Amino acid sequence: MSIDVKPKTALVDWPVVVEKFSTGSAKNARYAIEWPSMSRSRGRVEVVTGANLSGMTDTTAPDEQLLRLHESTRGTLIELLGIELLEASAERCVATMPVAGNTQPAGLLHGGATAALAETVGSVAAQIHAGPGRASVGTELNATHHRGLREGSVTAVATAVHRGRTTASYEIVVTDSAGRRVCTARLSCLVLEAVRPD
Repeated sequence: MSIDVKPKTALVDWPVVVEKFSTGSAKNARYAIEWPSMSRSRGRVEVVTGANLSGMTDTTAPDEQLLRLHESTRGTLIELLGIELLEASAERCVATMPVAGNTQPAGLLHGGATAALAETVGSVAAQIHAGPGRASVGTELNATHHRGLREGSVTAVATAVHRGRTTASYEIVVTDSAGRRVCTARLSCLVLEAVRPD
């Protein structure tokens, strides 16, 4: 069994297939999901070296990569919400979103729109961290909303809390145009080996 990850979801240039690492018990499947490379080496931990981490990039995305990220959002929720990526690296990602068009019936900024903005910046940073030939998928998002907004725009800044071989976590702070905190969120991602379908 495999899971097809859509290119726009994983922010990669080609469809990827995330392998199912175990067909055994639920305990083994959890273990395989947390440590995918260990299931392939039959329980032996491989040595982490610069050579096998070369796919992970820790540099700021160049303008060309930022342009590709913008293009990959066409026809997605990111475009629908009006989210605009301003800066992207494995350590930090910044984006803005207008309040107009993203409100609940009471006229306040919708918490779901804010959560989608937070997940977007965290996911982009996690995918850059994962690097070529790998995919990142969100496993948990939590958000605390501190204040409501009726107009203007919000800015989300995702900052890496943990960037590991198989997981990445980001703290996301969403502020209004006056710099007041609107929302604090945390996103956890699983970093997986991605293989091209044959």
